[in-house]
Amino acid sequence: MAQLEQRPDAIKKQQRAWHLYFSLPILSWALYDFANTIFSSNITTIFFPFYLQEVIGENERLDQIASTFISYANAAASFLLVLFSPLFGVMIDRTGRKKRFIIPFTLITVSCTILMGIFAMTSFSQTFFGLPLALVFVILLFIIAKFFYHSSLIFYDSMISDLGTKKEIPLISGYGVAVGYIGTLVGLTVYPFIGESGYHHAFIPTALMFLVFSIPLFLFSKEQPAALNKVQEKTSFFSGYKEIYQTFKEMRAYRAAFLFMMAYFFLNDAIATAITMMAIYSKAIVGFTSGEFILLYLVSTVASIAGSFAFGYITKSIGTKRSITLVGIVLLVALAFATFAVNPFMFWIAGSLFGVSLGSMWVTSRTFIVELTPPDKRGQFFGLFAFSGKVSSIIGPLLYGTITLVLADYGDLASRIAIGSLMILALIGLIVHTFVPAEDRK
Repeated sequence: MAQLEQRPDAIKKQQRAWHLYFSLPILSWALYDFANTIFSSNITTIFFPFYLQEVIGENERLDQIASTFISYANAAASFLLVLFSPLFGVMIDRTGRKKRFIIPFTLITVSCTILMGIFAMTSFSQTFFGLPLALVFVILLFIIAKFFYHSSLIFYDSMISDLGTKKEIPLISGYGVAVGYIGTLVGLTVYPFIGESGYHHAFIPTALMFLVFSIPLFLFSKEQPAALNKVQEKTSFFSGYKEIYQTFKEMRAYRAAFLFMMAYFFLNDAIATAITMMAIYSKAIVGFTSGEFILLYLVSTVASIAGSFAFGYITKSIGTKRSITLVGIVLLVALAFATFAVNPFMFWIAGSLFGVSLGSMWVTSRTFIVELTPPDKRGQFFGLFAFSGKVSSIIGPLLYGTITLVLADYGDLASRIAIGSLMILALIGLIVHTFVPAEDRK
């Protein structure tokens, strides 16, 4: 009888969850995740790496050189983010404004991606350090596009605290990530029109899809403005570094948050690098065709969607710290399968597990930052959170690219050693995460 009495309450909770998901502010917020994931998957993960390999790679050695270019381009974008992401967080705390910055940053990303497509279709007789000038422009535009794309995410991620209560945030976060990965599936609809060559033809359609699905957030998102006294403060943009320095001085008061950021540094290092190298690694090491990789990526995306939803509820049930530990273990196993893959089946397992860990890390980490930080400094901490992630996004690609460059003469072995180095980073992240005080999570 007790179980029967509890059922109406459970049904009501489910109904509240679905009402939450389809409320206009939350749905429009989630659709921006849908939009920006189209850019992330199509440009960062798939078609830009394929394009570079198509233009540069002709044999095993040149495949490693293409890997180096991809790694260093991502590291350059991350370096710019390291300089500016903490300041963006301070701006959020000062003004409470997020949409004001998301809109122009999105438009710049879209414009640069369109220009990537235009220059990739253009032939110049000039070269720059032996590289075709058109290719140089495409790489530079990619760096700018990725910088503004990730900059917009700092403001976007911090919006989550305006959308619901602390109990609702894990569900909202999981919902947003899951909707985002559905965007991956929509983004890949460009592939049948491209096939096994001419990958730059994906750039312009991707930019247009990013723009179209961003419009609901531009129109319907809600945010909580900062207190009036903060809005009226007139201080320079770069004076934000003083506030960041003061926050670092108060580190003892936020020990759990800073420890988690250290753990996230290493975990994200492994994830961000694996994302950028996944496509070219599967083709060079496992021998996948473009079509086979797209199919693997679809399966990985479905795993990300399932993992995102599941970890929203797992996090609510067992707590965020334990959930992040589980995600880190899944990531470690995925990297092990990728490193030692001797047949396509092993890489299918790696891709599926990596999909689960990728989606789940977004869900759990955003939730943990909200739990560990005070509301009046939440923007700063989201900026520092992005700072931690982007510093790691420099180190990982630089490490991977340097290994493939130095060991290029060893062919595919260079890529195996490079992806294996990410296992060490993930293990360090898990160890550091054990020191995050569990009691602070409450």
